[in-house]
Amino acid sequence: MISQFFVLSQRGDHIVFRDYRGEVPKGSAEIFFRKVKFWNEDEAEEAPPVFNIDGVNYVHVKVAGLFFVVTTMVNISPSLLLELLQRIARVTKDYLGVLNEDSLRKNFILVYELLDEVIDFGYPQTTSTEALKSYIFNEPIMVDAGRLPPLGPAAMFMQGTKRMPGTAVTKSVVANEPGGKKREEIFVDIIEKISVTFSSSGYILTSEIDGTIQMKSYLSGNPEIRLALNEDLGIGKNSSSTHDYRSSSGGGSVVLDDCNFHESVQLDSFDIDRTLHLIPPDGEFPVMNYRMTQEFKPPFRVTALIEEAGPSRAEVLLKIRADFPANVTANTITVQMPVPSYTMRASFELEAGAVGQTTDFKEGTRRLEWNLKKIVGGSEHTLRAKLTFSQETHGNLTKEAGPVNMNFTIPMYNASKLQVSDIFR
Repeated sequence: MISQFFVLSQRGDHIVFRDYRGEVPKGSAEIFFRKVKFWNEDEAEEAPPVFNIDGVNYVHVKVAGLFFVVTTMVNISPSLLLELLQRIARVTKDYLGVLNEDSLRKNFILVYELLDEVIDFGYPQTTSTEALKSYIFNEPIMVDAGRLPPLGPAAMFMQGTKRMPGTAVTKSVVANEPGGKKREEIFVDIIEKISVTFSSSGYILTSEIDGTIQMKSYLSGNPEIRLALNEDLGIGKNSSSTHDYRSSSGGGSVVLDDCNFHESVQLDSFDIDRTLHLIPPDGEFPVMNYRMTQEFKPPFRVTALIEEAGPSRAEVLLKIRADFPANVTANTITVQMPVPSYTMRASFELEAGAVGQTTDFKEGTRRLEWNLKKIVGGSEHTLRAKLTFSQETHGNLTKEAGPVNMNFTIPMYNASKLQVSDIFR
């Protein structure tokens, strides 16, 4: 049972606010934003997605720089509310085309109309873009695409060597082209999250890929389409079951541990020719989620070395090597390394000619942070840091520092080598 739903900007401004039950004290949005903005409990820099203040449960997700928040006075499954918030953000993006502060403000009437159908007196009803079409009558007001920030992974759709226009996937699923012509387009993207653990000498200890085949459909008439995946795709290792995708037979060059599919996907011929049959619903949705722990070549090699440089000093050497082709570029790279808790300050030394790189020492969490605007395939980058401690070192510095964490985005690159080789109507 939801008490309130609201969306706040990064400045804490109300963009959308709906109070369903009138049981939460006024000012809850201000209380939430103040708590999130100045969160410092347990030395954590960011507030957790779920917390309680004065008997009110706050659950939130941050999407496109906006806070989507629900409050409740009762004990509800946090995962249910987090999933609901993600779905509200997704269906809003489907209808507005672009999800940002400007589009929400220009389309607030449409957004409230959506909310009235999605949540009724605090109870979730439906978050299906297609089902909501029968109840939504306001037309979206499109924002100027020229003023939009860089798009997410779904906008990285390429055709040959040319990138599709930036506005290709930023239009509403209910808006027609000029002249009333219906759009007849479909976009497919493979998005992967890579987790790799290296030893101090640079060897791989663990590796895993969590991936999604994401689709956004603008097709009219609900046509059936087929997606052809790698012919040598294998799933699992030791089973003869046709539909047990956790362990069905397969010894192809691309081997997934397990996978699951959207409810619209028909698997009748998947074991035969690795083809997915589906009638895509309107909007953006995951066709297939998968996990892979087989050996694969990670896009980066990261090595970290920390050595004593005196009784209360140490030196850190961080090195990144990009193990992908030179025609591929990684963007918005952030490298973080925890250092001993008694570290007082840190000074940094970047390589000669470094451009688009910044460094910082997070005193609250005792972490070194290294930000790189981009890394071109085949290149190597190095950072040196000198640490000053509040006491003499005792014990093994290597055990007290690390592990190194790295976040990045690489458009048009997937480590698993999974491919959507063709689409048929």
